[in-house]
Amino acid sequence: MRHFQRRRILVTGGAGFLGSHLCERLINEGHEVLCLDNFQTGTRENVAQLLNHPCFEFMRHDVTFPLHVEVDEIYNLACPASPVHYQNDPIQTTKTSVLGAMNMLGLAKRTRSRVLQASTSEVYGDPQMHPQPESYHGHVNPNGIRACYDEGKRCAESLFFDYHRQHQVSIKVARIFNTYGPRMHPNDGRVVSNFIVQALRGEPITIYGKGDQTRSFCYVDDLVDGLVRLMNSPEDVTGPINLGNEGEFTILELAQQVLELTGSRSKLVFKPLPKDDPRQRRPDLTTAREKLGWEPCVKLHEGLLKTILYFDQQLGAQKRPASLRPKTVIHPAAEAQSLRLNL
Repeated sequence: MRHFQRRRILVTGGAGFLGSHLCERLINEGHEVLCLDNFQTGTRENVAQLLNHPCFEFMRHDVTFPLHVEVDEIYNLACPASPVHYQNDPIQTTKTSVLGAMNMLGLAKRTRSRVLQASTSEVYGDPQMHPQPESYHGHVNPNGIRACYDEGKRCAESLFFDYHRQHQVSIKVARIFNTYGPRMHPNDGRVVSNFIVQALRGEPITIYGKGDQTRSFCYVDDLVDGLVRLMNSPEDVTGPINLGNEGEFTILELAQQVLELTGSRSKLVFKPLPKDDPRQRRPDLTTAREKLGWEPCVKLHEGLLKTILYFDQQLGAQKRPASLRPKTVIHPAAEAQSLRLNL
């Protein structure tokens, strides 16, 4: 790992869920941060606490257009990451992944910066190998409704390694698995935010299929730590490296945990499984442990409690009946129950 030196760091997609947490981490470490976002899915509120910081600068910009700045490092996080958002404008999603990667790689080449690509577990598609190691090439539908995101990220990875081989650009590639936490968009369609918002509002919990498909959920603080460790790793550690949580849970188990922790009386409603929805998703973290000395430490019940509290504040707890308010602080039985379930 590199010794600390103050750096000027560009974070694309910096006003989004993950990007805003990364900006905050980098500012707290003493770096100068240039946060870039076009507000397609990010919000100014996500970085409101940083706007007056002397080491923080915000720029509204779309990564599909070239950028001319001077930086030491680049975290390329710009791209809608939830099916609801990236399927809303699939052509723009592909452009963001591909043209955005090209523009950030071109910037890195000119400034001799190190650049990190936020790739995704979606490059594995609906995997036929479980858990998924980085050596697995995936099982992706190249023309399905999710392809704009899956194939866009796969092409971005290809560009990163070609720039590294052809132009000696210093690259890092992280394959991010399901991440959750405060500042998720309440209407992004991702399962954790969906379940929590529905539970807090007393609405039916929507489960697609039988709920027996599995996911591995990583709390945002753990994920950000993994990204920073990867950026600061030795030059020859390029990735791709899986970053996520090995704890695997069915969607039905997640719904039951959210109901327990919120104290909600919401009913479960089952709907048809969307096309190309992966049946299993769990990272093999062997490389992350060996190369980065990293593994997640926040348990699912702990992360859910923090995320529920955030959404409760966002939705306005005072406007709901006490029976629908989360039991994150005043009801220890919920946490005890989650511990008994090893969640």
